[in-house]
Amino acid sequence: MDDVLSVLRQAALFEGLSQQELQAIAALCQVRTFRSGEIITTQGEHGDELYVVSQGFVEVTLMNSAGGGEPRTVVQLGPGQIVGEMSLVDRGPRSATVRSLTDGALLHALKRDAFLQLCQTDTHLGYLVMRNMAADLSFKLRHRMLTGR
Repeated sequence: MDDVLSVLRQAALFEGLSQQELQAIAALCQVRTFRSGEIITTQGEHGDELYVVSQGFVEVTLMNSAGGGEPRTVVQLGPGQIVGEMSLVDRGPRSATVRSLTDGALLHALKRDAFLQLCQTDTHLGYLVMRNMAADLSFKLRHRMLTGR
């Protein structure tokens, strides 16, 4: 559990959480291992969990809105970074495809229903995570507007 705790401490999404709150989240996480090139999430499909990268690297890609052509790499993420966080707040389709860039990429999966149940039990934890998520999404939207991407 110490490994997942150290990774959760690095993640901006969990900033401000106490040791006890981090332990509660860690207890809900499931370890997933991926090979190089293996798809973790697929754009447009249903998603009900977020992933915290613990070891290795993943690549986030987007298909253009018309659906043709090659996918465009948006970002590469490593330990302590998170993908799939929007699945915690909505039941919409995945906004991007994520694949492993390294053999043995280790991710911790957190299911939406288990997380929301924890938030109902510990509203302080839920508030902090949702506040951090709102700040991150706001930053991404502002960046997109400023850069035109």
